[in-house]
Amino acid sequence: MAAASPSVFLLMVNGQVESAQFPEYDDLYCKYCFVYGQDWAPTAGLEEGISQIASKSQDVRQALVWNFPIDVTFKSTNPYGWPQIVLSVYGPDVFGNDVVRGYGAVHIPFSPGRHKRTIPMFVPESTSTLQKFTSWFMGRRPEYTDPKVVAQGEGREVTRVRSHGFVTLLFNVVTKDMKKLGYDTGPVDTQGVLGPSLPQSNPQ
Repeated sequence: MAAASPSVFLLMVNGQVESAQFPEYDDLYCKYCFVYGQDWAPTAGLEEGISQIASKSQDVRQALVWNFPIDVTFKSTNPYGWPQIVLSVYGPDVFGNDVVRGYGAVHIPFSPGRHKRTIPMFVPESTSTLQKFTSWFMGRRPEYTDPKVVAQGEGREVTRVRSHGFVTLLFNVVTKDMKKLGYDTGPVDTQGVLGPSLPQSNPQ
């Protein structure tokens, strides 16, 4: 008897929020969460997390290294609303208050394999000089009440933002039953991933 054809496909993601470059700031931590469409549902793993506080490395890169793990599995009936990971980076200001240092988002890679992504981060800006001074003095910088708006388009055109650093993520992506449902995931994308170099054969 033939096995029943699958009605859903699975997307399994693990990896890590690897590091960040924020030249102006130190002692930062990162939060992540996922945004996905109505037809998607998490079946295993964690949908959100918060990292430890990291200090800048002492080398010329001055990287903030978290190596904070990501591990989640989704199921869905169609690719619409493919999951995005939303990052928020926080750190202390001169008064010791935790303030946002950057927001960013990126889609989970579509093709199976190992992927590296560097996300440009940004922060909302006050609309006037007076508001900038007041928010600095009160220790209450502009920030989103829900970081998930970063992954959505509505209202973004009226938000004034400023670029602020980069965060690097590593993804290991596995899909199941996508081809059985008629979806082509394409070739494996290993762009930007540094792995062990292959041994070079000497020409004779």
